[in-house]
Amino acid sequence: MTESAQVVRDLLSLLADGQSDAAIALLHEDVEWRNSGLPTVRGRSRVGGLLRDMEKRGVGFEARMHHVAADGDIVLTDRTDVLRYGRFETEFWVCGTFRVSDGLVVLWDDHFSEANFLGASLKGLALALLPGRK
Repeated sequence: MTESAQVVRDLLSLLADGQSDAAIALLHEDVEWRNSGLPTVRGRSRVGGLLRDMEKRGVGFEARMHHVAADGDIVLTDRTDVLRYGRFETEFWVCGTFRVSDGLVVLWDDHFSEANFLGASLKGLALALLPGRK
C-alpha cells in the first residue's frame, strides 16, 4: 500500500472511531472538501469545524472500503459510507477522489448518487420508526 493510500485509510478510520481531531490533523491547511450536490468547503478550520460538529451532535460515521487504488498522490476509493444518528442509519455507495501531498489530504472529493442516498435514507428512516427497534 502506498503512503498516500494509507493516509486516506487513516483519515476515514479515525473519523469512524470518533477521533475527529486526529483525523483533522491529516488535512492540509488549504484542503478542499467536495460532496455531490453540496457546497465545496475549503480550509482545515472550516472542514474541521464540520467534522467536529458532526461528532459533537452524535452523528456516527463508517466507511466500508471495497477498493482503494493509488497512483502517486491520487487515491481513489470505492466504498459504502454509513451515517448514524440515534436509531437512524443509512448506507450508500461513495466513490472518493483524494489528493495527498506531504502526508496531508489536499483534496477530498466524494461522488455519490443523490437518488441512491435519498432511497437509503428513506429506508433508514422507515426502519428507525419500527416499534421495538433499538
